[in-house]
Amino acid sequence: QVQLVESGGGLVQAGGSLRLSCAASGRPFSYYMGWFRQAPGKEREFVAGISRSGASTYYADSVKGRFTISRDNAKNTVYLQMNSLDPEDTAGYYCAAGSRIFTVATGDYEFWGQGTQVTVSS
Repeated sequence: QVQLVESGGGLVQAGGSLRLSCAASGRPFSYYMGWFRQAPGKEREFVAGISRSGASTYYADSVKGRFTISRDNAKNTVYLQMNSLDPEDTAGYYCAAGSRIFTVATGDYEFWGQGTQVTVSS
């Protein structure tokens, strides 16, 4: 079992930055980690993923070049640095852990956090 707790969300103006954190417990270093987001009335979508060691990352096209995912296995924490935020980035952001690498499907992730809200004003 892996428990995930997100933090760092909030209200930010367009063009601003936020860093989300996902604190994990229960052997999280054994899993690939991902960030997803879900806006009201929309399906949950993949944002970014990272391998177990942190050496490999992958991103949705919509955030590539603006968001950076990283992990600190010593601290059992995964981060999502979000720069140049746009109102279209407004959503609940969720951390997830899974056993398959380079997957963007929500069904491939076994454990989920409760989410943190990011609101970007124009």
